[in-house]
Amino acid sequence: MMKLLNGGQKNEGGVIMLVLGIFILIVLVLLLFSLVFLIKFLLFMFKRLRGKDAAFATKGVRKGVFGMFGFLVLGIILIVITQVTATTPKIAKQDSIAELREVRLNGRKEWISLRGESRNKPVLLFLAGGPGGSQLAATRYELSDLEKNFVVVNWEQPGSGKSYSAVSKKQLTPEIYVEDGTALVRSLLKEFKQEKIYLIGESWGSALGIFMVKQQPELYHAFMGTGQMVAFEETERIDYDLAMKLAKENDDQKIIDKLIQNGKPPYYGNSVTTKSATYLNYLSQVMARNPEIQNAGFQTLRDLSAKEYGLLDKVNYLRGILQTFNHVYPQLYETDLRKEYGKLDVPIYFLLGRHDLNAPLSLAEDYYKKLEAPSKEIIWFEHSGHNPWINEQERFAEVVQQIAEENK
Repeated sequence: MMKLLNGGQKNEGGVIMLVLGIFILIVLVLLLFSLVFLIKFLLFMFKRLRGKDAAFATKGVRKGVFGMFGFLVLGIILIVITQVTATTPKIAKQDSIAELREVRLNGRKEWISLRGESRNKPVLLFLAGGPGGSQLAATRYELSDLEKNFVVVNWEQPGSGKSYSAVSKKQLTPEIYVEDGTALVRSLLKEFKQEKIYLIGESWGSALGIFMVKQQPELYHAFMGTGQMVAFEETERIDYDLAMKLAKENDDQKIIDKLIQNGKPPYYGNSVTTKSATYLNYLSQVMARNPEIQNAGFQTLRDLSAKEYGLLDKVNYLRGILQTFNHVYPQLYETDLRKEYGKLDVPIYFLLGRHDLNAPLSLAEDYYKKLEAPSKEIIWFEHSGHNPWINEQERFAEVVQQIAEENK
């Protein structure tokens, strides 16, 4: 699900768009200066070729051009420095691991973070939401308790954050996520000399996790899905109708008008993200105002400023949210886990927020009833919305640890 546009807080979506808009404006200004420089250079060459004397530029213009060139060089140097020095904070334990690492998965350059107080603990792989979402910093802040008992690995999926350019957007498919995720798991098992890992997926990651355990169940102790996605197109229709209902109850005419203008999902083309954001952001705002929900949502600005991201990563963080989702999400509309993934050979746990408005609980409960697995359980978080791992951090870590104890 595309929730990072807003993160559960009323103004974050607008702030993200503002940051991206400023970046685009800077790029446009630089392009304009470059275009002026190019035109002057072509005119100069044209006159010289015709045998006419011509000065390339006046002294003032030359200074401006050289100044612009210097600015570009400094900007490039700054970007490179921030990319090279990006890191994840160290953990002050003798046998700890805290690494930000580039990996090759099926020939593609992608990134992971590895964090744990001991390298000898079980491996826990976290699959972020999206598609296109980057949660390297968010998991470090929100799930630090898990680092005591696991080596927590966060994978920057293709098309998100530091892995934004791992594959051409036109070639990015759900199958690539499964292929690369499985390749990553195999490499982790080899490195840490373990037979199986634990897998957590949140939102879109909860569906991706199901795809992965279905394909290679022998690689996993257990799967934990939170903000569990089940049927993508049906989810969008339910969310749209719920947002319309709540907007009418709250007399939010602007939202009503926008929803009517957009029409009902599913959406296609270049406006999938923006149209979906209308109702997803609104539902996130409703959850943020719910007094029953603790720690209402993502802190996107905090995460964007984290050490894990260089300047280019920060831009790609936003591009993933806006562009990758737009391309990949329509490919998921026909996916319904109840039809295609009704039997799994791995213990399955759904960690659900009682007040989740983004991923319909009715679909998760229906899937759970129909699901065949060695063991299965729904664990409710009474003070959570779509993100129990944020809303109830301590209890979430305790539940994950308990599940791990039961499935060694």
